[in-house]
Amino acid sequence: MPGRATATFNPDESLSGWGNYPKVSTELLAPRTPVGARDALLGRSGVVARGAGRAYGDAAIGTHTTISTRGLNRMRSFDAAIAELTVEAGVTIADILAAFEPRGFFLKVVPGTKFVTVGGAIAADVHGKNHHRDGGFGNIVESFRLALPGGEIVSCSRSENAALFMATLGGMGLTGMILEATLRLLPIETAWLRQDTRVAGNLEAAIDLLERSASATYSVAWIDCLARGAALGRSLVYLAEHATRRDKELLAPELAPFPSPRMPRLSVPKLFPGWLLNRTSMRAFNELYFRRCAAQQGEQRLVHWDPYFFPLDAIADWNRIYGRRGFVQYQCVIPQAHARRVLADILDRVSRRGDASFLAVLKQLGDGGGPMSFPLRGYTLTMDFPVTETLFAFLDQLDALVVDAGGRLYLAKDARQSRATFESGYPGLAALRDIRQQTGANARLISHLSARLGI
Repeated sequence: MPGRATATFNPDESLSGWGNYPKVSTELLAPRTPVGARDALLGRSGVVARGAGRAYGDAAIGTHTTISTRGLNRMRSFDAAIAELTVEAGVTIADILAAFEPRGFFLKVVPGTKFVTVGGAIAADVHGKNHHRDGGFGNIVESFRLALPGGEIVSCSRSENAALFMATLGGMGLTGMILEATLRLLPIETAWLRQDTRVAGNLEAAIDLLERSASATYSVAWIDCLARGAALGRSLVYLAEHATRRDKELLAPELAPFPSPRMPRLSVPKLFPGWLLNRTSMRAFNELYFRRCAAQQGEQRLVHWDPYFFPLDAIADWNRIYGRRGFVQYQCVIPQAHARRVLADILDRVSRRGDASFLAVLKQLGDGGGPMSFPLRGYTLTMDFPVTETLFAFLDQLDALVVDAGGRLYLAKDARQSRATFESGYPGLAALRDIRQQTGANARLISHLSARLGI
């Protein structure tokens, strides 16, 4: 088989997403060059690319073969004059920030973890805390090279193979394998952010705060999912801007402009007992967290970009905290017109159930990017749930609320939604199917997610 000399081969490798559910067997290939990655596609079906494995469900697991892109980890070129960086698909956001943040460059759009590959970030069209202003990851992508199932390598941008370019943004690796990409970086003066913490007594107040703060570059709300009654959806809203050198000198002159980023200080063991996360422990955690952070209201503080953008990256293997059965991350977006009513209904059901995550996030989103991009103008709510016998029936109830409101679920987090829920939420599916048929990807590039949802 072409490319086999540049790849390792592990038959029946058991893989899962970051949620550790579901676990499935697959042939695993690990090419070390872009040509080897292209060759690994040839003659195979039921195949999909996989980056760092940070998609939560089954999006990056082929029904027969999974091709890891982690060996494609070279940075190709950087033009400081126009802040354009070209990297291979397996380079992570952490790699880019480690190399370029000390030189005064950042990524304008980052998701909730820096341990994702550039190829994965494009395939999921990840979004961050500034989507309401700056859009998704696709907005900072100038171009990429894509290997098609038949072996052809094509260049894609907004002016070259534009339909294929757009379908790949959020296309979950189902249009081809991304080999390398050119990104536009953001110049910064320091590694610090000016953070403003505000307290919202309930969901209504949290949404009001986010809407009044729409001019802030970054905004996000942590929600106490176990609060009930008049405090339903009580939140801490974090607003932030990149700090200039003048900001740093005024607020904290003793700080270095670009200190070394932190390394994970804690690690969750493999045998962590999932039963430790229960209603009582989570309620106690939420109360302590709310009180501690609410005390910061009214003071403008400098915080490093690492804990602001990537709070959970400080805990290595934090996905083990839900135990051996794993967990599902549930992320929906509700159009703005229905967001207050529907999100209140969802949070009420979750608080009564009592086993939601200790880190639930509410963000404001703007318009989407590609036809399969997750965002739409409205609000997105993200929560973790441990896998139990009753969980999926409960989530089906939440799905019904999302569908009725004209919302959708994020494919990079999904591990169990139905075809009907999926098809109702993604009107751009027809465009993706057309592209897949034109390139032959529909018969070759098949992940467990695409087979489950009939993409």
